[in-house]
Amino acid sequence: MKRSLYQKVRPYCKINLGLHVVGRRPDGYHDIETIFVPVRTLKDTLIIHESDTPRMIQDGIALDNAPEDNLCMKAWHLLHDEFGVPPVTIRLKKEIPFGAGLGGGSSDAAFTLQLLNARYLKLPRPMLHERAARLGADCAFFLYDRAAYATGIGDQLKKCPGLDFKGYRIVIGIPKGEHISTKEAYAGLNQDLFGTQRPNLLEAIRQPIEEWRHLIVNDFEASVFPSHPAIAALKEDMYRSGALYASMTGSGAAVYGIFPK
Repeated sequence: MKRSLYQKVRPYCKINLGLHVVGRRPDGYHDIETIFVPVRTLKDTLIIHESDTPRMIQDGIALDNAPEDNLCMKAWHLLHDEFGVPPVTIRLKKEIPFGAGLGGGSSDAAFTLQLLNARYLKLPRPMLHERAARLGADCAFFLYDRAAYATGIGDQLKKCPGLDFKGYRIVIGIPKGEHISTKEAYAGLNQDLFGTQRPNLLEAIRQPIEEWRHLIVNDFEASVFPSHPAIAALKEDMYRSGALYASMTGSGAAVYGIFPK
């Protein structure tokens, strides 16, 4: 007898090492350059099982969207509409804060795609990558379980050799009540930066972590910090607490510090 789908996984978050906004595209998106790093100390819980009708149940951190608008449900719709994947119930317990630049929603969607694909379709990785990119710019990153150098809108990924955090710990914090929309972060960008020469990220990460403070920059800090001083203060608190490198991740509001163990 064929077993029905019942799977539980723990989608993890990511941080950005550097984030350069290279320019605005004709389609309204922006080209970026960054390094995505998986962080497995902060995870959601995702359970999927077969059901008579598609359903989304959200627990944990309250989200600001209706369950049917969740990216997990959009991932199911994408595969259902194209390949006829049957109805499922998706239960998501949120522990990764949203609007924080941690990619939690994209991770949840990517894990949903992987579970449904493994059970019903067996699509090759390039096909799954293309569909993940339709759901979110950084969604495809979570298909690979490794650090990646990202360009385009964040969907063009290359292996990132030489990046090793053994002997270090990554601490993530978010000032209470802070939430940054992507629209707000992009609105304040200094467009004079577009097209200018930046430090090479792949060369910068080969330097000692203590040197990254002078080499690796997130462009969104300049647009976010003036109106959200608590986020800027948290970054400085990380350094005062002994971080070798600290930065806002994505378009905020989360800040991370890399500390020696």
